[in-house]
Amino acid sequence: MSTERVTITLPREVVESIDCRARNRSRFILEAVLRELDRIRREELRLSLRQPHAESDVVADLGDWGTNLPDEEVGELLDPKAGRRVQWRSGVGWTTADED
Repeated sequence: MSTERVTITLPREVVESIDCRARNRSRFILEAVLRELDRIRREELRLSLRQPHAESDVVADLGDWGTNLPDEEVGELLDPKAGRRVQWRSGVGWTTADED
């Protein structure tokens, strides 16, 4: 992950509290920001699941299709190694998980 320097302003008491608990202030703030971004992404997903786009209902409705397949065919339908990891990025959309 490439880095970029940013300047933020925090109340003195917050900075002192961070400094009492962490040896590396930047790392502490980075981890806190990453946790918050992850929390926001999870909340966006929850909202999306509660209010899905109308067209996604059509795509997601497979009915009984998967439950009626013989066991020997199921393994041929899905190869987990053949896929790629993706992630949802707010304002961007679906991207491969290793993109920045």
